[in-house]
Amino acid sequence: MEAFHGSTSLPIQYTFASTDFMALSTQNPGAATSPWMDSRIWGRLPQLLLDRVIVFLPPPAFFRARCVCKRWYGLLFSESFLELYLQVSPRCHWFIFFKHKSLNSYIYSNISSTTEACDKIGNPSRANCEGYLFDPNELSWYRISFALIPSGFYPASSSGGLVCWVSDEAGTKSLVLSNPLVGSLTPLPPTFRPRLFPTIGLSITPASIDVAVAGDDLISPYAVKNLSAESFHIDSSGFFSLWGTTSNLPRLCSLESGRMVFVGGKFYCMNYSPFSILAYNVASNDWYKIQAPMRRFLRCPSLVESSGKLILVAAVEKSKLNVPRSLRLWILQACGMSWVEVERMPQQLYMQFTEMESGLGFDCVGHGEFIMIMIRGSSNKGLVFDMWRKIWQWIPPCPYNVTVGGDGGECSRELHGLAYEPRLATPVTGILDQLTLPFQHFNA
Repeated sequence: MEAFHGSTSLPIQYTFASTDFMALSTQNPGAATSPWMDSRIWGRLPQLLLDRVIVFLPPPAFFRARCVCKRWYGLLFSESFLELYLQVSPRCHWFIFFKHKSLNSYIYSNISSTTEACDKIGNPSRANCEGYLFDPNELSWYRISFALIPSGFYPASSSGGLVCWVSDEAGTKSLVLSNPLVGSLTPLPPTFRPRLFPTIGLSITPASIDVAVAGDDLISPYAVKNLSAESFHIDSSGFFSLWGTTSNLPRLCSLESGRMVFVGGKFYCMNYSPFSILAYNVASNDWYKIQAPMRRFLRCPSLVESSGKLILVAAVEKSKLNVPRSLRLWILQACGMSWVEVERMPQQLYMQFTEMESGLGFDCVGHGEFIMIMIRGSSNKGLVFDMWRKIWQWIPPCPYNVTVGGDGGECSRELHGLAYEPRLATPVTGILDQLTLPFQHFNA
């Protein structure tokens, strides 16, 4: 795995909390020589206690700490350390973004264009997939490479520290689970039914893997239709279903977003024209529709998961004086059929947002207490909303999402985001070793 690359400076100024460590050391010159930092004391700490401290380091700090000594470098391969990590390490509600290559096919890859495919002396450059991690607590960006991902795959979903990559060729779909931090690849058996660009849902727990693939059935070489869904399940008890569980989608459904959200044992996805929500109950293997609030006046609706709740984020364009245009958030109630509005973007901020958006639309993704709202197009701008603290913030642009155009100028590519929890170990993939059926092999 390529080392983390943290952003050191921001293109414009942002107001967010930071600590000036140089100023602290200047104000207290004796801090460096304090007996509490005496190496003779700290050097005698038991290794188990040191390991317990290290597991609380955020991922960038952990990979930097691996350069300290040989033992720390080998912690990533230590079973005892990884067991401790899985038990006590705090969860990080991060996001991972990829460059959007095609609006129609949802193919994502850092494959250079004709202008970018050659370097300064005219030699073709090597195609390389990469992603951009965003830490909403620190408002920091990190770049990470996916050198082992086979060509012709795009990231479709993420859960439990793993990113699901799906083949973009028409036909039966091949899926690969990847841990970006350690560079591992775990293939799943290919689906049974031929599809074009289906909607993908992924749910991973410490003891199970569930995948749902829905829509875009190839009814002929030149036509697709949203007819069916198939699901994959395996758990630590030894029970598994290799795409053998199929179901029929509701009539006249349109799955254009290409993504699902998993909440409370159900997969949810947006249905368009008119707007509604499709829900798939994994246990009962059935689909049903949920009516969206104010569906006639919604624009760019998105479903996100936040702290175990299903949230609908959308702009309201109702042109009446008593209902101002705004961006609103609704939470699905426990009954599973009704919505309650819980938040509304401040009107002044919404005016700034709509001016910057200019009718291009926006996409949303949620994780933990955070909801990311990214403006479509090449603006490289977005907002993050903290559900707990009720704070809206503009995020700094990704410093790595810069492309040199044919005229020598710099431009940004549209980013597509997924909720991502960085994990050094994902032992759930070992469950797949229980299967005896041959998987499709990939040449990475």
